[in-house]
Amino acid sequence: MRDVAIVGFAQRQMEEFDGSPTCVELLVPLFAECYEQTGWNRHDIGFWCSGSSDYLAGRSFSFVSAVDAIGVIPPVNESHVEMDAAWALYEAWLKIQTGEVDTALVYGFGKSSAGVLRRTLALQLDPYTMTPLWPDTVSLAGLQARAGIDAGTWDERAMAEVVNRSLTDAEKNEYAIRKGGSSVDELLARPMYADPLRKHDCAPVTDGAAAIVLAAGDRARSVSDRPAWISGIAHNVDPISMGNRELTRSPSTAAAAAGLDLTGVEVAELHAPFSHQELILRSELGLADDVAINPSGGALAGNPMFTGGLIRFGEAAKQVWSGNADKVLAHATSGPALQQNLVTTLEGRS
Repeated sequence: MRDVAIVGFAQRQMEEFDGSPTCVELLVPLFAECYEQTGWNRHDIGFWCSGSSDYLAGRSFSFVSAVDAIGVIPPVNESHVEMDAAWALYEAWLKIQTGEVDTALVYGFGKSSAGVLRRTLALQLDPYTMTPLWPDTVSLAGLQARAGIDAGTWDERAMAEVVNRSLTDAEKNEYAIRKGGSSVDELLARPMYADPLRKHDCAPVTDGAAAIVLAAGDRARSVSDRPAWISGIAHNVDPISMGNRELTRSPSTAAAAAGLDLTGVEVAELHAPFSHQELILRSELGLADDVAINPSGGALAGNPMFTGGLIRFGEAAKQVWSGNADKVLAHATSGPALQQNLVTTLEGRS
């Protein structure tokens, strides 16, 4: 296996949707930032891979328009996944493992303001029993939260504690669109949004984009004194039918992490779009109490569609680059109620 590291990261989240830029306008400055971090230009990138949604954009092959941000003369080696760009990172990692390329730039973008988001996301459900009911992601997460409360696995106070910590930590994140913690009692006094969820239990969905640069071996060492080396990566998926799943658990997260060495993890960036999902993920991953969870504020501070998971990888890598941690965990989820999950460990090495 080749040593592969994250050596560049840039993101942008739009707080206001009015006049939101196109995907190309979102991506061009992010690519420029990645070039500045690495000292490279687009000709140094061996492979490009993106994550977005044609369903959300409302037209087939909408991701092709984003290639204009790359520049296609001469032609580029490019691919795409119809899901969170964290899975594009997985594909790029595999591409580098083949030895065909030594570098890759992974990017994701999503314009949730382009359509009726909740109705669009219902299209990823079981087309026979679920999609005809058009249940939205918040309602399904509410069912999941209620199942955990009724089972005694967590309670509303535990959910509020997650929110309070996340939004307090988000004060240090210049990209967070929701920040500033309130007391747990104040959070619990707020009205219900989708019982038992309050608005602060749900990630604010935004337009946004992110980009990450991967490099192998000496290429990584040539641009960074402390690359964030990918020491383990795996993903797994739970059944598409909600009726076949135990919603208070996430077996796919546990299965993805089973083959990874999580010993010594100091920081974990978990892609939990709803407060109770952080509690599920922490349990499935078996993270110790001293592991810092989402010091960036996590998805509860901002969750651009099809980019929120990739951002967790970038934020985790920053912990390694800065020397704040020697070993970190990055997680991404896709689908309703933690259906599919990707887990990665990153390490800083002397």
